[in-house]
Order: sequence, then structure tokens, then C-alpha cells
Amino acid sequence: MRLRTTATTAAALALAAALTGPPAPAHAVRQAAGPAKQMEDLDRGLVSVRSGSGNLVSWRLLGTDPEGVTFNLYRGSTRIASLAAATDHLDGGAAADATYTVRAVVGGVEQAASPPSLRFTGGAYLDVPIQPPPGGTTPDGVAYTYSANDASVGDMDGDGQYEIVLKWDPSNAKDNSQSGYTGNVYVDAYRLNGTRLWRLDLGRNIRAGAHYTQFQVYDYDGDGRAEVAMKTADGTRDGAGAVIGNASADHRNSSGYVLSGPEYLTMFDGLTGAARSTVSYDPPRGTVSSWGDSYGNRVDRFLAGTAYLDGERPSLIMARGYYTRSVVAAWDFRNGTLTKRWTFDSNTAGSRWTGQGSHSLSVGDVDADGRDEIVYGAMAVDDNGTGLWSTGTGHGDAQHLGDFEPGRAGLEYFKVSESGSQPSSLYIDPRTGQIRWSTPASGDNGRGVAGDVWSGSPGGEFWSAADTSLRNLNGGALGREPSSVNFLIWWDGDPVRELLDQTRIDKYGPGGDTRLLTASGVHSNNGTKATPSLSADLFGDWREEVVWPTSDNRALRVYATTTPTDRRLYTLMHDPQYRVAIAWQNTAYNQPPHPGFFIGDGMPTPARPSIYVR
Repeated sequence: MRLRTTATTAAALALAAALTGPPAPAHAVRQAAGPAKQMEDLDRGLVSVRSGSGNLVSWRLLGTDPEGVTFNLYRGSTRIASLAAATDHLDGGAAADATYTVRAVVGGVEQAASPPSLRFTGGAYLDVPIQPPPGGTTPDGVAYTYSANDASVGDMDGDGQYEIVLKWDPSNAKDNSQSGYTGNVYVDAYRLNGTRLWRLDLGRNIRAGAHYTQFQVYDYDGDGRAEVAMKTADGTRDGAGAVIGNASADHRNSSGYVLSGPEYLTMFDGLTGAARSTVSYDPPRGTVSSWGDSYGNRVDRFLAGTAYLDGERPSLIMARGYYTRSVVAAWDFRNGTLTKRWTFDSNTAGSRWTGQGSHSLSVGDVDADGRDEIVYGAMAVDDNGTGLWSTGTGHGDAQHLGDFEPGRAGLEYFKVSESGSQPSSLYIDPRTGQIRWSTPASGDNGRGVAGDVWSGSPGGEFWSAADTSLRNLNGGALGREPSSVNFLIWWDGDPVRELLDQTRIDKYGPGGDTRLLTASGVHSNNGTKATPSLSADLFGDWREEVVWPTSDNRALRVYATTTPTDRRLYTLMHDPQYRVAIAWQNTAYNQPPHPGFFIGDGMPTPARPSIYVR
């Protein structure tokens, strides 16, 4: 087991030298505050994407790289470039099937070669073959088939490359408010070449729909390999074929709801899919009507996340409820066992915490103490499981936690509200819960986005479905709002973020948006939410990739940018806030990730992440 860290102590520098060669000459390095956090030991993620008549080759700058590291890029055995200012290179005129490696240069000494480049055989996209489950028929005689739905990533085997975890939804998946039987939910893991590592069958006692199965993929025990966690029940079959609970139990009622029987939380081995630890799910359903209705809607609204509650190692977050009662439980996975860290329950915390949850959650260090908090809609739960603040503005559908003001220390928080008597959108100081500005009430505001999408205004911009203006950091109107209110992505060469919606990417402009990508042969997910399976910094430099299922659900099509950039940033996957955002991105109403530092026009140089890898 190897340990690398970005701490700037003499001992850490000596360790880095032993592992990667002598460090670059000492310079003033701005280090992220707080204790070092456990992160993935990623490889360079070297990829080759066809761009015009050449190949755009890009790779990761790791959060563990010493300052001053440069890179030599090789095509075959020939060095074609030495680069210090960026981690990409356009190899004009190169053959599409050229193979590349990259070598870090530390203190003038060239290091070992990276693994060979991953070639995007579709030009700008890579197809990862997947295997749809067979369809079936519900007890009331309704036939169903399967579509690829939400995805996440983790390094399942410790080789430094991501594998993909994919949820399959049946065609009869239901919103909690809808009665009816559903097909079983399946969860698969795939290597990038399409090799399926395992398949989980959650069984008849887990209902299918956006609010039921929130799965988390992360290395929780620090052994260098990711685990997978989710809610399970009687009849769940793990990736090794073993059944959890009673295989013959059927707890579905005549309306298709599952409102009785045991509920479990299971941590699965990421490489084999075998169940490693199963415990009773917390919070339990108890009396169904205590969650806000008696027919089974609000009792089965689940959220999930991952957070560094001790500032160093990740914990699993599992939650239930948000319209009325909200309960958030934190778990640690150590030495092969799930143990509860704490439970927050609005029933005991007090009435100010009732009904404040959203259809998603966010995680970040909002009070700058080095430990993560859970931002749960219109309230926040501190790292120790106590309530931190509540705005009292109630439930909402979308929220964004990030650094949107480069001139202000700490994070900011933008959310929308469903209540017709509350502001339709709010800009909040997440340290205290103070509302800095808001827009007038306007019924159920179902969409809202925050990010620096226009260089014509400092910092981030904000807009929502109930507002007609793009707004600045002070809530002032900037003019025409973007054409979509959905996802975001860093795609072209500048640090201003682009708009991701349905199966397209656009760049905002005051006079109109510009189309950058129209994906072909793919579909978006989750109905009108029109979200991708995943969008994240999966390979290459700091820009993000987007993953959609193909129209026939036989592959996950991973698109990458073909545009060079002169910006050099650490891989976003080594920013702890961004990395846990990728883990919770699949939760309920999917939301785009935001790092813990500002990326946008006029951005300062980000601090080196305070992390270590095993």
C-alpha cells in the first residue's frame, strides 16, 4: 500500500521524492485549508479524441503532483511535445489510431510512462457496451422492458482507471405518487471495454423510480478500491448470486407499494458485487402516515450522499423524507462493517427542521472547519449530526452549492422553492443560512441553475424557471436568461461553463446561445428532467465528459470535448467537494456538480487540494 500526500511538510516532501523522484524547486504553494482527505489514486487518464485532422490528447494533472511538474508526450516511441502550461496537446495530422503515452517530469527527471492512451473510437465519443436485462410482466399482466438510467463511477480494482456503475430502470418505473407494480431494479458494473463485472437484482421488494434507489459509489474503507452502497430488501440478489433476507417474501400491496417488511442498507464489494455488510435501514419507515400521507408517497422519498464528516475519511449518508419529517443518517464502513455515526431526525430536532428538504442534497464544508456538512434543501446538518441552520422556506426541486464569488471567502448556495408563499429562488450564505437575496414568490418553481456561464458579469450567474432574467451576484437582472434550466458542463477551452440539456451542449450569449454539440443516437433520462446518465471529469484534463445511453440501450456513449485549452487545473476528481458531488449526482432529481473553488472568468489560481491517496 502506498501513500502520497500534498502536505508541504519536510516529511511529506521526502516521501513524495521517494515515490515520484525529487520535487520541483520550492515555490510558494497555496494549500487548501483543513486536514488531508483520502482520495482515489488515479492514473493520468490519458485519452485521444479525434479533432479535425488530428487528435486532441489530454491527461490529468493530479492533486498529488508536486508543484512545477511538466510533461513529455510521446506518440509511440517518439516524443512530440514537452508541456508546462497545459495538460492537453493537439497532434495535428496524426493518424486516428495513434497511440500515446505521457511522462511527468519532476525536478528535471522524467518519470515512468503512463498507461497507453484510451482512444475514442467514435471520434468525439467512446461507446462502452452494456447488457440490458430481459424484460418481464408484472402480477397484473403488464409487460415491461429496460432502459439505461443513472450512472456513477469508481475505481473498483485499484488500477487508477474508473469503472462505471449503471442503474437499469424498467419502463413501468413510477413516481412515488403513482400506484402500480414495477419491474425489478438492476444495477451493473462495467469496465470501459464493456466487460460486465457484476449485476445486482434488487428484487420485487424495492420499487422502481427516481426516488427509491439512490446508490453511492466511493472508497469508504480506504483500501484503494471503491464500494457500492444502496437500500436493499428481502429478495435482493447480490453480484455473487447470494440472496439478502427472505428470497420468497413479497411485501407489495395491491397498489404496488412496499409498505411492510424489513428494509436493509447494504455495502457491496465494488469488484465482485458481493454483499460485504448488511444492516437495518435507518431511518425505518415506522408508521407510514407519520411521513405525511397514508398511501406510501412521502414515506419512500430517499436521498443519499457521501461526506467527509471527520475531515479525513468518507462517510455514507442515507436519508428519508423531506416534505414533512426529515431523517438523515451517517454511516462509516471500516474493517468490513457498517457502523452508524449519527442520526438527525426533525421529529426530535424541532419543528423548524420539518418540511425543509429538497429533491436532492449537497455536501460541502460550509463553515470552513475542514469537515463536511449536509445541505438538505432549506436547512443544513452539521458534521456532528446536529442542525446547523434552517431558512424555513420549505421544500424545493433544485439546489447548487459552490464557490460562485471569487472575491468572497467560502461557499455560496442557490436554491429554488416549491411553495407559492415563499420566494421562488434564494441566494443563501451556507455558513449561517442568511438569505442574501431572493426573487418573488411565483408558485412551484421547478428548476434553477447557478454557475459562471457568461464572462460579461463577475462571478456566477443564477436563473430559474419562474424568473425571466439572468441574475448577478447581487440578484440584479443581467438580461436574457439561458435557453435551458438544467445541467452545466465545462466543455470548450475557456473556464466559463456551458449549458447541458437533453442531448445537446450550448454556450450562453446575451444575444442567443451557440450550439457546441448535438449528440446523435442517444437519449436523455428521467423524463422532463432530461438528464444524462452522468456528467463528470472522467478522463483527460479538467474539462468534463458527458455520458448518455445509446437509443437502443446497448452502450453508454461517452462524449468528450474536441477543443484545446490553455488552462492547467488539477483534475476536478481530486477536489473533494466535486468528487462527492459526482457520488450524489444520481440522487433523486439529478443536479450538476460544483467544486469547492471558483472556476470562471478571471478566476484565481486554485489552491492545491489537501489530499492523500492509498
